[in-house]
Amino acid sequence: MQWLAAILILLVGSAAACAEDAISFGLDWLAEAEYGGYYQAVATGLYARHGLQVTIRQGGPQVNQMQLMMAGRLDFNLGGGRAIEFVQQNLPFVAVAAMFQKDPSVLIAHPGQGNDSFVALKGKPILIGADTRAGWWRFLAGKYGYGDAQIRTYTFNLQPFLADKTLVQQGYLGSEPFAVEQATRERPVVLLLADAGYAGYANIVTTSRKLVSDKPDLTQRFINASIEGWYSYLYGDPAPANQLIKQDNPEMTDALLAYGREVMKAHGIVDSGDALELGIGAMTDARWQEFYRSMADVGVYPKGLDVTRAYTLRFVDQRVGMEMKK
Repeated sequence: MQWLAAILILLVGSAAACAEDAISFGLDWLAEAEYGGYYQAVATGLYARHGLQVTIRQGGPQVNQMQLMMAGRLDFNLGGGRAIEFVQQNLPFVAVAAMFQKDPSVLIAHPGQGNDSFVALKGKPILIGADTRAGWWRFLAGKYGYGDAQIRTYTFNLQPFLADKTLVQQGYLGSEPFAVEQATRERPVVLLLADAGYAGYANIVTTSRKLVSDKPDLTQRFINASIEGWYSYLYGDPAPANQLIKQDNPEMTDALLAYGREVMKAHGIVDSGDALELGIGAMTDARWQEFYRSMADVGVYPKGLDVTRAYTLRFVDQRVGMEMKK
């Protein structure tokens, strides 16, 4: 009978090992190359190898993922720069990884108009949205002397910019510059916000403090597998992720996906700075403090917040997946 008991123990243990924890994960926009690492982790089985069944839920203009996470319908969410707002509003959420070391936000200008630098844009008409006006625009205004009189309303339609070569507009490194070049057959001037000294992380994974406290192992496995997904997407074959991205967002083309991946690599959006030493997803106290001070100085955040409550370094800076880099 001892042999029977031993077999039963092995069967139970095997079933437990095969069980996967279900996770729902919200993106902050529609599927594109900027989420390639997560789709790669699904498509190549990296999440499954970490005992996870991950459902990626797209964002978009009509989707409020933060509300869904607050309601418990998402386990993890790409919270953007809102982590400091968690502290400001005393919300029980926290940043657990920053997959982008550089914010891929850009300003785009037509070539040959003298708008080739951030300094040159002082006094020029710039199309920006409401969120940008309350966020990184104030950083640029403080550094380069921009004024609100320059602002023109950006409606996320390229036509006004294409019709007027004197205009400058906001964009995303892997999206609008490609669309502009396709429309004009000219390479636009692209000014990366991070190159102006903007210290904000992007592609920030957030979750509830309760989940971190109750399920630290699950959180660690999700972050580790996501990091491995990003190494695989950037330095391996991106085709598995791209196939899933196109299923979720049929407007994505192979050319646009290839462009998005290439500019992320060329500009070190994911793998640069602290990530070169600590691994993708890296965050540091110094970098969070630098960003907070720079934005508090221009009135985006009030001074005196305990910014360390916005994030935890518990699940990053462990050099996970670095051996996958080729």
